[in-house]
Amino acid sequence: IYQVLVNIGNHFDLASSIFVAPRKGIYSFSFHVVKVYNRQTIQVSLMQNGYPVISAFAGDQDVTREAASNGVLLHMEREDKVHLKLERGNLMGGWKYSTFSGFLVFPL
Repeated sequence: IYQVLVNIGNHFDLASSIFVAPRKGIYSFSFHVVKVYNRQTIQVSLMQNGYPVISAFAGDQDVTREAASNGVLLHMEREDKVHLKLERGNLMGGWKYSTFSGFLVFPL
């Protein structure tokens, strides 16, 4: 289950977990994913219009909790879409220990 803390303009769709850019500009995105009691390696990618832009990995076999984080500035057109995708492994407990943030830095 997800909890949305701030969604001014409702450009993050909770049902699909996709952010849709309301206008052309430079956007900042970051994510922090935590795997808990899971010995598998995980890979999480930030996808822009269906293509991976950045990824983060967590693969330590000897810890009960491990985080994977990354961030990026993206040039986006109006209606471009961004979401997170679990490319490898699984997240025990789902996404409840993870965060995803995005905002417009500079309109173009």
